[in-house]
Amino acid sequence: SIRNVEYRDLLGREPVRLDKTKIGGYLGQKCVLVTGAGGSIGTGLCRQICRFSPEKIILLERAESPLYEIDLELAKSFKKIDVIPVLADIQDKEELDKIFKQYCPDIVFHAAAYKHVPMLEIHPWKAVENNILGTRNLVEAAHKFECERFVFVSTDKAVNPANVMGASKRIAEFLVQKKNTGENSGTRFITVRFGNVIGSVGSVIPLFKKQIQEGGPVTVTHPEMIRYFMLIPEACQLILQAGAMGKGGEIFILEMGNPVKIDTMARDLIRFSGFEPDVDIEIIYTGLRPGEKLYEELMTDQEGVIPTGHKKIRVLRSHTGDMSRLSEGLEALKNASTVRDPSQIRRILHQIVPEYKP
Repeated sequence: SIRNVEYRDLLGREPVRLDKTKIGGYLGQKCVLVTGAGGSIGTGLCRQICRFSPEKIILLERAESPLYEIDLELAKSFKKIDVIPVLADIQDKEELDKIFKQYCPDIVFHAAAYKHVPMLEIHPWKAVENNILGTRNLVEAAHKFECERFVFVSTDKAVNPANVMGASKRIAEFLVQKKNTGENSGTRFITVRFGNVIGSVGSVIPLFKKQIQEGGPVTVTHPEMIRYFMLIPEACQLILQAGAMGKGGEIFILEMGNPVKIDTMARDLIRFSGFEPDVDIEIIYTGLRPGEKLYEELMTDQEGVIPTGHKKIRVLRSHTGDMSRLSEGLEALKNASTVRDPSQIRRILHQIVPEYKP
């Protein structure tokens, strides 16, 4: 008999609750578009957005089954909101333009991304095509069709990246900030950066739970590996709160306390499930996978922290690097991705993001 364990029990801190009145003020009666609407963050975002009564919510997703499920759920739970599923891919620029022209979204939340570090080490061109060029397509569409706000969901892996995924998200951050600072856009381009999300698809805790149900062993990459953790509702509230607070060009991060050792989390989960680690359930250390770091950071050395009106939210006035290299680098990346050249992709990523060290 395995006890059910709540994810919040593993956080090592109290969950953060944010200011919902400000959030409701800018979402109410608006047309909101969410990319990656069928993903872990995307579905959580859609559920929370609908509580603030937008006029329409556009669910943009390229995976058919997750899109079908979230559309069904929202249409049933929020009958007064016009829920519109759109089966589309952010890599298709022409299709995006048609969607933006048809629905004229006021607010865009960009959560679509490839995120699995080892998978993108094997297929680096996919990180370029989806995370970088897909983001560029969206940023340009939001600017062209004069959206009010564009909120980009980034990751702590973008800070001093050691992997293709992190480097691709850092370049996506550059693209979002460049649009805000370089082109007199009427759109507020805002970035949110956070750590690992407990319970998201592919995250470590569901894997540990499955391994415990199977009687072990539980596989931990390294006894000293640490990560910042958030719950899905915390991540989604931070994204929505950043949309309310952002003037444009900022990177928002959540005060998440101290990072947690993955090993400690695995041992806690085993105990909470009713077993004793190393006695009932074995723990095996498998070693770091390609692209993994022992620890993640939330900001670079060049980024200064600016306090906000919310004690749990910090703003980074980001160091955007050399923007002049960006356009040239993007074309080179696109060409290297077309011919599936991993070493060339990594070389160009390093040129654009010098702190990227594979």
